[in-house]
Parts: sequence; C-alpha cells; structure tokens
Amino acid sequence: MGRMPKPIETPVPSRAELVDHLVRTRIAGDVATPRENNLSHYRKLANGDRHYWLGLELGDRWTDEQDVLAVMAERCGVVDDPGHRVGQDTIDPELTVAALDRMAARLRKAALDRQSVLLATGHPGGLLDVHRATADALRSAGCEIVVIPAGLVADEGSVWQFADVAVMERGATLWHTHSPGPMAAVLDALAAHGRPQPDLVVADHGWAGCAAQRGLDAVGYADCNDPALFLAEAEGTLQVAVPLDDHVRNPRFYDPMVAYLLAASGLL
Repeated sequence: MGRMPKPIETPVPSRAELVDHLVRTRIAGDVATPRENNLSHYRKLANGDRHYWLGLELGDRWTDEQDVLAVMAERCGVVDDPGHRVGQDTIDPELTVAALDRMAARLRKAALDRQSVLLATGHPGGLLDVHRATADALRSAGCEIVVIPAGLVADEGSVWQFADVAVMERGATLWHTHSPGPMAAVLDALAAHGRPQPDLVVADHGWAGCAAQRGLDAVGYADCNDPALFLAEAEGTLQVAVPLDDHVRNPRFYDPMVAYLLAASGLL
C-alpha cells in the first residue's frame, strides 16, 4: 500500500464554486491573452511553424487557420467568430472543469494500476506546484514517480527534476519553454539506460506534445494561444488537454483547481 496522502490545505470546491473561482482569477473566462495573439499563433501553426506544433507532427491536416479556430472554439472556448480579430478572448470555464474531470479519470487509473508517471512543465512560473502536488498525491497512492537520468542537456540548457517535476534550467533559472527537446532528451535517456518509458505523462507545452507524439499516454494543460495540444486531443494523440491561462499573476490561484482535480481522482 502507498503512503497516506498529505492533507491538502485548500478546501475542495464544488463544480460551481470552481467555475466561479476560475472566472474570478481569470484562469478561465475573460483571460489576459489577447485575441490578436491567439489568432497569430493559430495562423503560424497553420503555416507550418514548428515552434507552435509543440513536438507534434501535424502534417498537412491543419493548414487552414479557420479549422484551427473551430477546434479552439469547441475545445477551449475562444470566440468562434472569425471576424473578431482584436481585443478580449475567452476560455470557457465549463470546458476547463470538464477536461479536469477527464484528467482525473486518467489519474485514477494510474493510481489503481500503480503506474509509473512522469511529470514535467515548460511553465514553471505558473504550473510547477500544480504538477508537484499531483506527483505527491500519485506517489502517496502507490504510483512510481519516474526519476529522470542525471546530466541531461537540451536547447542549450540542463534538464533536471525539481520537486518531482522535470524542468529546463538555464543560468540557475527555471526556464519557460515550448520546446519538445527537453522531453525528447528525457525519454531517449530512459531508453539508453534500459529503463521503461513512463505509463503516463502529465505535462504541458512541448513536454506533453513530444510524449504524445511518441505514443505515450499523455495529459496536459494548455493556454488558448497554444492550439497544438487541443488539435492533438481532437485527433486522439493526446488524451486530455485542459484549457486554462497557464500563468496567472498568482500561482496560488491554481490551488482550488488542484484540490478539485485530486478529489475527483480519488487521490485525497
């Protein structure tokens, strides 16, 4: 049996309370990312700029930015009007909570089967503690939290684990990155050391995209200006993409969301 989970300090919100909290803190609802930034990223993805593919191979399936917008409206809740070019854009909090429920189901399976889980973030300023709390709960439930090999490098930086979460470091600073390179370095090193690939990856950005593209079970968080993970979920490559603003002004704003996720997973 695994260790008993540590009690979470944040009360577990009801679904309605979480929806209200997400809107109030702008994790969802009227988010800070402007419409013009979203549309620019959708266009660049459609034009084949691999920076926006987040490690996925999208081929020629998403060359029309209007198709990308349609998926983002459906799965993230951005405004579906192609004529809305500037100003406010949105994330539907109901879609956020529904995706958290889908992620919770996958975390529950990981716990029941005592699976190995790798957690990683390209957005340490916002999501590091979200992943850390998830790792702690999974370990307490009997999962193996994958320890990455030491000495890894990618994209002119180092790849380390901090609080059970794989991150990239440059110049003694945890680095914001969309690149799939760090995850590729981790997975390649595990294989080189004769170690199995993780049963589940919980991540974001290129960390999640790379893992999903390699055929691993992967779930992740994505902002409304990062369409690739939502396209991957639509195609069945990524199991879950949770829409949210991935760097709100106070990372403690995510605590009720994490409490809801872990409770729904049966990990509290």
